[in-house]
Amino acid sequence: MGWTHSRAVWMMVVATAMWSIAGVVTRQLDSAQSFELTFWRSLFTALCLLLFLRVLQGPGVLSRLINAPKRLWLSGLCWSVMFTAFMVALTLASVAEVLVTMSVGPLLTALVARIFYKQTIQLPTWIAIVIAGAGMFWMYAQPQVSGLAWGTLIGFLVPTAAAVNWCVVQDAQKTGDSLDLLPAVLVGAVISALATLAFAWPLQSSAHDIAWLALLGLVQLAMPCTLLVFCARILSAPEISLLSLLEVLFGIFLAWVGAGEEPNARVISGGILVIVALVVNAYGMKSKAMEESKS
Repeated sequence: MGWTHSRAVWMMVVATAMWSIAGVVTRQLDSAQSFELTFWRSLFTALCLLLFLRVLQGPGVLSRLINAPKRLWLSGLCWSVMFTAFMVALTLASVAEVLVTMSVGPLLTALVARIFYKQTIQLPTWIAIVIAGAGMFWMYAQPQVSGLAWGTLIGFLVPTAAAVNWCVVQDAQKTGDSLDLLPAVLVGAVISALATLAFAWPLQSSAHDIAWLALLGLVQLAMPCTLLVFCARILSAPEISLLSLLEVLFGIFLAWVGAGEEPNARVISGGILVIVALVVNAYGMKSKAMEESKS
C-alpha cells in the first residue's frame, strides 16, 4: 500500500482505538445476555470479513479456507476462544479489570514459547513477568464480595488463547506455512458464532442491541484486524506490542466517560504495574532486535 512508518504508527493507533470501544458499547445494551452478545458480534464480524477478503483477495475465499493448513484452523480456534471469553468476561467484571487482564498476553506468550518450544526468555522479559505478576496480585488480592472472580478467570482465557495462537503462528512460519491473519480471524468468528448459538437461543436481543453489536463486529473487530495486517508489514513486533497498550488506556477512559464505570484505586495501580512490565518487555525485545541487526 506504500505506507510510511509514521502512517503505519497512526493506523495502529486508530486500530487500538477501534478495539477499545467494546466495553463502552457493551454498557449501552438493553437486554442482550453474555452468549447472545458473543453470537451477534461474532456473526457480524464473520460477515464483514467475508466481504473484506473478497475485496482484498478476490473470489474463492471459502475454497482457500477448506484447503488451508491445519495450523490456520488451530489459530482460528484460538481466536474463537478469545472472542467468546472476552464478551462473557465483560458481563461479569469491569472493563478495566478485563482489559488489564488481557494485556498480559505478550508475557504469557513468552512463557508458552518457553514451556512448549524451549525458546529462551531474555532477562527483561523475566523482569516484566515478575512486575506484571505483582500488579495482577495487587489488583485481585482484595476479598471478592460476590465470591470467586469469574469475570477475571474467564477474561484470563483471552491472553492465554492469544499466547497459544501467537506460538502457533510462529511455529508455522518456521516450517514454511505462512498463516494469513484475516482468514484465521474469520474462522474464529464462525466457530464462536456457532458455538454460542445454542446457549444464546432463543435470541431475544432488541433491534437497538443488534445494531450496537453489528457496530462491534464491523468497527471493533473486522476493520482493526484488517488494519493490523497492513501495519504488521511495516512495524516491528515490539512496536506493535507497545502501541497495543493504548487499547487498555482508551478502553478504560471510554468506559469511564461513556458509561460512568470509574476504575478503583487497586485496578489503576495494578494496571500501571502491568503496563510498566509490558514497556520493559517491549524495550528489551527492541534492544535485542537492534543488536541482532548490527551483528
